Amino acid sequence: MKNNKSSTAHTPKELLSELQALVTEAEQMIGDTAGEASEDVMNNLRSRYEAMHERLSDCYDGAKKKVVAGAKYTDTTIRENPYQAMAVAAGVGLLVGVLLGRRSAK
Repeated sequence: MKNNKSSTAHTPKELLSELQALVTEAEQMIGDTAGEASEDVMNNLRSRYEAMHERLSDCYDGAKKKVVAGAKYTDTTIRENPYQAMAVAAGVGLLVGVLLGRRSAK
């Protein structure tokens, strides 16, 4: 069994593949016709699940902090430059309107 308890940062793809491997292993244990799984195998699986849960929580917290920081930066920028923000919004709206109008005309 692969026991990866490192606390280093993982990419979302690595976390997802590790979680899929953990789920597959758990399904295999449940579906075994041999019967009971040994206690240390169950404990190992449980500890891997808890470690994965902790890493996913850390990943979620990091993403949440980045989103909040981006929203605060955007809010500050718009409040400091309201006329430029309105001009950009109007320009984007005009561009989207023209593109949609051309598309529906065909």
